[in-house]
Amino acid sequence: MLRWFHAIMPKEKRFFELFAAHSKVVVAGAEAMRAMLEGGEVVEKYCQIVMDREQDADNITREVRIAVRRTFITPFDRGDITDLITSMDNTIDQMQKAAKGILLFEVKSFTPQMREMGDTIVQCAKLVEEAIPLLRSINAQAGRISEICERISHLEGRADELHDLGLKELFRLHSMSNSTTFFIGHEIYDHLEKVVDRFDDVGNEIHGIVIEHV
Repeated sequence: MLRWFHAIMPKEKRFFELFAAHSKVVVAGAEAMRAMLEGGEVVEKYCQIVMDREQDADNITREVRIAVRRTFITPFDRGDITDLITSMDNTIDQMQKAAKGILLFEVKSFTPQMREMGDTIVQCAKLVEEAIPLLRSINAQAGRISEICERISHLEGRADELHDLGLKELFRLHSMSNSTTFFIGHEIYDHLEKVVDRFDDVGNEIHGIVIEHV
């Protein structure tokens, strides 16, 4: 009966618009992070872009939380809405932490594994961007949404592999001769891995919504 009641009541469609806007901001942040990992003199420029997009994402997240409090009928459970936007925002928050670390240590060159992890971050961001509009038609799109979530999980596994491979190579090259380089590289790898972990959290939140509503 409750599900039927929710189906006939008008819903606040702006939630979908805000989620979509947030996902686009995250993609822009991910692309800036990937460009940053090319290294050289552009690092500071792209770090700043990541910071700016993080602020944009915070503003949208704030709008969603205000809308949750003010809206009588929401597209899905209020807790799910809050958890989803929080998990989405955590992805770019973690990108900001990575960018801050790179600026702090004045890193200007990055390993192939770091750049591939950057590719993975962009792929995850674009998958979330694809998944979000599908939530409007969650019953019809449940299969595709589940495929996207599975793909994000696979990418998270690949990022773990790259993290371990990169650390092993860093240890081989620098553990004895340059411990500072090893320490800094270790920090960057951990930040990048955590970004992908946060995307996996988003995938889990989306998948949980699908399970609950289909």
